[in-house]
Amino acid sequence: MPWATIKMMLVDWLYLAALGIGMALLSMAMDQMIEYMQTFQMLLMTLAGRSGSSGYDYLFTYLSWLGYTELLVICSAMFVHYVAPQAIGSGIPEMKTILRGVILKDYLTFRTLISKVVGLTLSLGSGIPIGKMGPMVHMAAIVANLLSNLAENFEGAYGNESRKAEMLAAGCAVGVACTFSAPVGGVLFSIEVTTMYFSVRNYWRGFFAAACGATVFRILRVIVFKSETTLLAMYQTHFPKDGFEPEELPFFALIGVFAGFLGVLFIAVYRGLVMFLRQNRFAKKFFQKNWIVYPIVVAFIVASITYPRGYGRFLTGRFKFTKTLYDIFSNCTWSKPLYSPESPHGCSSELFGSWMNHEGYGPYNVYIVATLFATTFLFLSALCNTMPIPCGMFMPIFVVGAAYGRLFGEIVSAIFPEGIPGGTDQPIFPGIYAVVGAAALSASITHSVSVAVICCEMTGQYIYIIPLMLAVIIANAVSTYFTPSIYDCIITIKHLPYLPDIPPSNAA
Repeated sequence: MPWATIKMMLVDWLYLAALGIGMALLSMAMDQMIEYMQTFQMLLMTLAGRSGSSGYDYLFTYLSWLGYTELLVICSAMFVHYVAPQAIGSGIPEMKTILRGVILKDYLTFRTLISKVVGLTLSLGSGIPIGKMGPMVHMAAIVANLLSNLAENFEGAYGNESRKAEMLAAGCAVGVACTFSAPVGGVLFSIEVTTMYFSVRNYWRGFFAAACGATVFRILRVIVFKSETTLLAMYQTHFPKDGFEPEELPFFALIGVFAGFLGVLFIAVYRGLVMFLRQNRFAKKFFQKNWIVYPIVVAFIVASITYPRGYGRFLTGRFKFTKTLYDIFSNCTWSKPLYSPESPHGCSSELFGSWMNHEGYGPYNVYIVATLFATTFLFLSALCNTMPIPCGMFMPIFVVGAAYGRLFGEIVSAIFPEGIPGGTDQPIFPGIYAVVGAAALSASITHSVSVAVICCEMTGQYIYIIPLMLAVIIANAVSTYFTPSIYDCIITIKHLPYLPDIPPSNAA
């Protein structure tokens, strides 16, 4: 084999490994910073509540909660505004445009990477309901572009536009893999969401880079940060092998239909908010002149609603938003008595306490709490994603979908406490409904089917791939009929130079 071929292969493999490992290290470092920031907010609130007077306690804890959220959101907005405004938003619509061959100025520069990393860490640290998957895809694409420029010095082929596009596609896969530690789902999701035409010879590049990233990400969680004891999935579930009956499939299909309509509602709310800000004469004039006021107002609304001793007591103030997934996916049932040898499928008193008796104000009806949690965060995540900060919407939507799925599963469990009649004596597992709901709502908003695979990788169990695929395809069909995906909506709103026309939502 000639030396030139060996050298090219070596550069290729090293490049992809560096991309995957580098993004895993960056993702892990950001996660740790965000964890410290969110823990500090809880600590600050605890310290503020020691005045000795209940009235002053309430006032001081609210002000500390509000002040901390405001400070981090303002810092994020200002940093991004002055360093690189290209870092605002998700980044996936822009990547979709770039991968069509359109050059967007300064979207793949080192300056934008710094702006995105710092801005996203601050905004996620504030605890507002946004995600990091979209921004991670953008960051990984920037790193892929910077590495391409570096590799060009050793191998001239990397200067080729076609090769750069291949590496950007691999970068998009790495971004998803390093968010959820889901290499297979990451590659499939990046293909579905960012590319119209995909060259199959790029497949191995995406898989290799994503596998490197996901492996390092999981190992780091165990060895360095001690957040896990073994190389388990992100949200490991423990449902039995026969966790659902064939008779339950119509219920999963129903979740798909509901999630489809909910996705259409979310996209309509998001589009309505953005168009109001752009078309209302007063809002447009005021917020363009005083751009910092909008994030201040939104942060005030979100902090006031999520304040744990106010309305936030219905939103499980024990945890920050995404941590509630551990509760929602839990292998127990609300409608059964508390966990004991006589009631093996009941939930623990700690879980009940956090959802129904937060800070000792309860107990509240668990179904009302779950409905308020899901509905509130559905609208708050749409609102937060209109702010001029780096933010993603996949994770909040995933959590909201899980909450609706859990609620649906609990209702089914309450109707059939002994399991589905005619089946085995296996009880209903609402956690499985939660996983299906999470996948269905995410699929409905992003118009992707690979969310089913991401769900299996995130939860570490493939036994419910059939209910997942059923719900995801139905949710997709319903949502696609009424509206384009959220990313296509953003492309249209931002007037990005998108080569082929985005087709109307239905073939007619």
